[in-house]
Amino acid sequence: MNSWLPTLPALPRNEPKYRAIAYAYAQAIDGGQMLPGEKLPAHRLLAKKLHVTTGTVSRAYAELERCGMVVARVGDGTYVAEPDADGARLPARTGQTPAQRVPAATGVPAAAGALQPGAATTRTFDLGQNVPMPTDEAALLTQTLRELAADERLAGELLLYQPEGGRRSHREAGARWLARQGCVVSAERVLVTQGAQHGLACVLRAVLRPGDTIFAEALSYPGIVALARQLRLNLVGIEIDEEGIVPAALERACLLLAPRALFCVPTLHNPTTATLSEARRAAIAEIAVRHNLVVIEDLVPAALLDAPPTPLAARLPEHGIVISSLSKALAPGLRIGYVQAPQDWVGKILAVIRSDCWMTSPLSAEIAARWIVNGDVDRLVAQQRAQVDVRHAIAAEVLADWTYRTDPASPHLWLPLAEPWRAAEFAAALRQAGVHLKTADSFVIGRGSAPHAVRLSLGGARSHEALRDALERLARTLRNGPEGPYSA
Repeated sequence: MNSWLPTLPALPRNEPKYRAIAYAYAQAIDGGQMLPGEKLPAHRLLAKKLHVTTGTVSRAYAELERCGMVVARVGDGTYVAEPDADGARLPARTGQTPAQRVPAATGVPAAAGALQPGAATTRTFDLGQNVPMPTDEAALLTQTLRELAADERLAGELLLYQPEGGRRSHREAGARWLARQGCVVSAERVLVTQGAQHGLACVLRAVLRPGDTIFAEALSYPGIVALARQLRLNLVGIEIDEEGIVPAALERACLLLAPRALFCVPTLHNPTTATLSEARRAAIAEIAVRHNLVVIEDLVPAALLDAPPTPLAARLPEHGIVISSLSKALAPGLRIGYVQAPQDWVGKILAVIRSDCWMTSPLSAEIAARWIVNGDVDRLVAQQRAQVDVRHAIAAEVLADWTYRTDPASPHLWLPLAEPWRAAEFAAALRQAGVHLKTADSFVIGRGSAPHAVRLSLGGARSHEALRDALERLARTLRNGPEGPYSA
């Protein structure tokens, strides 16, 4: 949840407080203090902070939702709405900014840096969110749903309870998907989950207990941080370099801390885009076996590679667990992931799935299975790769004067910042320019220091023109320096 809170001045008599709250949040969203997907405070918490009733907060949030600024999720909370299809948050058809669409309370000054009533607005771009680029998946979904609707018998079966690990045909499709990423296993060892994050949560609950130590790269996928906190795990970051995990650092940490597991992204690492060499994979596998370390490998980014390296799990038949999904290569909305585990762990993970959600949605799993078996995923991944190629070319042209790290198949750029830039002030300056991204501290494990670097997701802008616009703003910000356009 974003820690930003509105500050309300004294209001004229009869001026509704909920309007002042709604207007303050609208300005914060427009000004970049709150980003798409960030959660607003719970009604009761905000009411206590602002000394108002929960009903006042509810009315303020309802006003924001009416104006399209936020989305309320039943039982989960209220979140800043995502940008439109171009990755931009555009003004209303009337020409008003989103903040102007919320009636301003009399006497309420605009927050510093926020859009002023009556001022011209600018579109903003979110290069922080890791999303696939638009291809033919929507048209394919329409076609698949028509086919399912024509098969009344199967449609009826998909509405019934299924085995917790998925129907046999769905697990077989998952095995085929994992085979694309170098995992050749039987369907009995593949479980269907509601995306990779759900798969990771189930694996952690099956493998570890509260208080256990788990390692991850010093910069890693943020989802592991939230899960470790919820499950009361001791999460420790392991040193990485330009290639990934440093085996000597892993060995030292194993000797000192007696870990239970290692979570890692060895192929197209998120966020740095690094891929471990075969020599390092062999060294890490040897350390894992010697220290009885369960290696939980995130293969999600590897789905975009034509010929990915052999996964670590293939070297660890008794110690390796693999997690993958369709989210980053095809469609995050399907919420389909696959877990491949040693036979001894399959039953334990199945028990967690059963207690957690009973089963993954058979309808989504059937759609994914059809795409995999019919070869549609090959076409969609090829389209995704073509999009990545075009966007890399745009980035190379616009950012030709700066050095960044990436992989030709990665949808990310990792941009180290030269002095005197610091990551936080660069992100703040870029927000003023209308571009959002993720700084390195979003990926730091534990209390380690973050490098002054940022991750740019090329899929965040929904069109090539939007991406070029966003990157040109970023280049101008880099060129101007921390002091702005008037720096020497």
